[in-house]
Amino acid sequence: MGKLGKTKTSNNLKYISAPFLLGRAGEGLMEVLKIATAGSVDDGKSTLIGRLLYDTKSLTTDKIEAIEKSSKQKGYDYLDFSLATDGLVAEREQGITIDVAHIYFSTAKKSYIIADTPGHVEYTRNMVTGASTSQVSIILIDARKGVIEQTYRHFFINNLLRVKEVIVAINKMDLVDYSEEVYNKIKADFQALNAKSTFKEQNVSYIPLSAINGGNVVDQSKDMPWYTGQTVLEHLEGLDADDVFETGKARFPVQTVIRPKTEEYHDFRGYAGKLYGNSIKVGDAVTVLPSLTESKVSKIHFFDKTFDEAVAGSSITIELENDINVTRGDMIVKSSELPKIEKEINTTVCWMDSKKLVAGTKYIVQHNTNSVLAKVESIKNTISTDYSGTTEASQLAINEIGEVSIKLSKPLYFDAYNDNKSNGAFILIDAATNTTAGVGFIR
Repeated sequence: MGKLGKTKTSNNLKYISAPFLLGRAGEGLMEVLKIATAGSVDDGKSTLIGRLLYDTKSLTTDKIEAIEKSSKQKGYDYLDFSLATDGLVAEREQGITIDVAHIYFSTAKKSYIIADTPGHVEYTRNMVTGASTSQVSIILIDARKGVIEQTYRHFFINNLLRVKEVIVAINKMDLVDYSEEVYNKIKADFQALNAKSTFKEQNVSYIPLSAINGGNVVDQSKDMPWYTGQTVLEHLEGLDADDVFETGKARFPVQTVIRPKTEEYHDFRGYAGKLYGNSIKVGDAVTVLPSLTESKVSKIHFFDKTFDEAVAGSSITIELENDINVTRGDMIVKSSELPKIEKEINTTVCWMDSKKLVAGTKYIVQHNTNSVLAKVESIKNTISTDYSGTTEASQLAINEIGEVSIKLSKPLYFDAYNDNKSNGAFILIDAATNTTAGVGFIR
């Protein structure tokens, strides 16, 4: 039996959201890298992504023709690559990104999913949403403006979400005569910002580029001979997906219990879900939460095959040695790696609802597959995204981030977000409207 892995496959601009099979070495199968872009208005996020798609030949012929036609109608003497990603009418009319767009493309080495997030301060919640599942972040800076308030906000959100790999793309170098001095000044300013970060495991790289003409995006720029580093694509191609995937203790939230109604599998009882944090093997001693019932993994299934090990990111079905009561919302963990089990949590919340968050209100905490009725016990403060500290507060308005204490109607089995991202994050749901009102990170 082999090992089940997290690698997915993708064709240009197509993505199949399902687990795929790895052999023991995983040879010949493509890695998938999830990327979020961030930047202020007109920094060139959509143009950079469009250039990536164009130069990697990931755009269809009709899309290229549409871009050429639109660019000519606008009187441009260049191709407006932002049209490749800005899908909403309002985005095309205003020349800005409003919602999160997901773009899929492949090269010979990797497949990519890019979340193109808006840069406006009023869309902070969209930035959090786009970056929450990303392993790499590209923060764009306009070479003419340098590090600005929005840069602080974007970097803060990446720190909050523990994104391990950050590329600082200093764009529009063509508008500052490809000045090395300008690049070095912006790099030094960002390094000073990076020194304020509490997430020291982050790797920050700096690339000067001109997205509009493709300099240092896919191909090396002849206009910046003083820069001898990698292009954006070269840097992405060189990343090892294993280095940017989250690590931690194995967590298996049960999505459903499988009991086939066939004679052949009359006695089959399997538990399906997605494995997070670390691998799990046949023979591992496990504990089912919240019942604290113990057992051992007897089989690991993927479709019609069995494996002796599954790694983090695998969507699998597992069997246990003895028949015990396991239902959706339960979590299976290694017996030597129990999470915290408590009825009160201290969290950092990004508020997404127009209705303000105040103490005493009730919401549903959706934590993995587990739903728990909860009450906001207290709001301690709001956190400034420019690293200037906290401000005492009694409520959170839309797009604000703050420290919130929450009481639960029953125990939650969790890890701190810094230790295990998948088991330390949750969303708050308004039970009356079914609105996703906020996203939280357990401290």
